Amino acid sequence: MKHLHLLAGLVALLFAALTSADGGAPPSQLADLLGADADADFARALEPREFDFPTDHGPHPEFRNEWWYITGNLDDEEGRRFGFELTIFRFALAASLSESKSEWRTRQVYIAHLAITDVEEQRFFVAQRYSRGALGLAGAQAAPFRVWIDDWSIAGQPDSDAWRLRASDSEFGIDVELRALQPPILNGIDGLSQKSAAPGNASYYYSITRLGTQGTIRVGEREYTVSGLSWLDREWSTSALAADQVGWDWFALQLADGSDLMFYHLRKNDGTRDAASAGTFLSANGKTSHLDAEDVEITVLDTWESPQGGTYPSQWRLTVPRLEIDVTVTPVMSNQELFTTVRYWEGAVDVEGEHDGASTTGRGYVELAGYAQ
Repeated sequence: MKHLHLLAGLVALLFAALTSADGGAPPSQLADLLGADADADFARALEPREFDFPTDHGPHPEFRNEWWYITGNLDDEEGRRFGFELTIFRFALAASLSESKSEWRTRQVYIAHLAITDVEEQRFFVAQRYSRGALGLAGAQAAPFRVWIDDWSIAGQPDSDAWRLRASDSEFGIDVELRALQPPILNGIDGLSQKSAAPGNASYYYSITRLGTQGTIRVGEREYTVSGLSWLDREWSTSALAADQVGWDWFALQLADGSDLMFYHLRKNDGTRDAASAGTFLSANGKTSHLDAEDVEITVLDTWESPQGGTYPSQWRLTVPRLEIDVTVTPVMSNQELFTTVRYWEGAVDVEGEHDGASTTGRGYVELAGYAQ
């Protein structure tokens, strides 16, 4: 894939979106937004750091980009299932700004993606918002924790350790409370997640793999009372992907035996796996294990052809021999493709197979980036 000059690409992409008449934006590739060509004044993820919670739930503006990424599988009182994704991205267009009296002036741009999968009806809903980090239109803060675009938000609740997630579009929406069932786990090496061989092509990365979730999902005029489990991924960095990397396959799987598995398979332009691919396994008793590229084997069992062009993998066998994991991962519906600032596939999945010699099932989410332009 052809990589663009990062700053020029961001300016053209994000400000075109902010100023277009219909709110649309030209398509892009995630690797274009996460490449190594960045202002030298931005901070870089070069070595492990001390994490500080809850402060690190808040923003890290010295880095060029970060995101708050929440996915989940929820059921209503009659067993009707929904998947959801809410992601809020922060991108800095420059490391600093010259003085200005304009209250509209900012170096921060925020983008949010909301998607809901209605499994029973096999329907997939997507919405996107953009805004600049000025005049309270969008922003992020640590105390009290809140990140928002307009009335879409992820925010800490007063006098509580819970978060509230709220986002609504004309056809669908979500309003749920999230409570961490375990503390954050650090991915990579003590939270430093290397994405290619080059120093600095890395992020600071942690997850909360189980968030008890309850609230409502709206589809059309009907509202459903739902509950289940969600997953939080948090990353911030200045560069991540190398010029020869085209995208990734990311798996976040919650097994019925209480264990959780995250793995990202970084793909090179020639289709091979990058050696920086890695993941984390969290056992039911809370013990974490780092996974290197050679620890995880992924076999594509099926594919899906997008009506808009492009072929995505659509079922996988995932094995981790040293952890005695051998599972099949299957999307709850094939078409969970998002046409947003970037085009990618992100969807709810089912898991079935074996772990530690016993049968297991599970649920999760998979993200596929860089398969279609």
